[in-house]
Amino acid sequence: MAITEADVLYEDNHLIAINKRAGDVVQVDETGDKPLDDMVREFLAAKYNKPGTAFLGVAHRLDRPVSGLILFAKTSKALDRMNAIFKNREIKKTYFAVVRKKPAKPQGKLINWLIKDPKKNVVKAYDYEAKGSQYCELDYQLLTELDGYYLLRVNPLTGRSHQIRVQLSTMGCPIVGDNKYGYPRGSKKGSICLHARQLEFVHPVKKEPIKIFAKLPKDGFWEKFEKF
Repeated sequence: MAITEADVLYEDNHLIAINKRAGDVVQVDETGDKPLDDMVREFLAAKYNKPGTAFLGVAHRLDRPVSGLILFAKTSKALDRMNAIFKNREIKKTYFAVVRKKPAKPQGKLINWLIKDPKKNVVKAYDYEAKGSQYCELDYQLLTELDGYYLLRVNPLTGRSHQIRVQLSTMGCPIVGDNKYGYPRGSKKGSICLHARQLEFVHPVKKEPIKIFAKLPKDGFWEKFEKF
């Protein structure tokens, strides 16, 4: 599917934010499926009638089965500065996750050390600093319960691969649909109930505070939680 104006959450001369559909791959991978960054380039080239390929830099990533807000840079200067903002943790990231098991505590902080197996594309979490591991940290809060499903707000302080997925699973609360990390069955749509909801940061060029949020997917399930 092509990108349209309906998918754009924010755009100026430096940045563009897209509400990513679950199942879209952000950058080209071994599947050969058309990546989101190519779709956004084509959208920009058509919108501004630019010959050739428009510049687009990937400032951060979302896993393929995850939906929600993803930010791209439209200039190399903006990309360099956004990379620094993410690296220095000068950005607040908010996700929504739906789980079937109620957390033991309504809110808390999770700290783990992660090791990724690139061949299997799976991450293992440890509660100690294992050799070759990366530190990760997130805060979570239980927002509501609906029909036996629990909505969590998650704020990762670090940005590790599969971090939220493996940390919630390690807590005993695997994300709905995420059979890679302990949920009993996967989704036929190739999605999991993890949504990148909001980013807050200081604009890398304008130096103004920016807050961007992404509405939940309209898939017959997520909409139930939108009021929360």
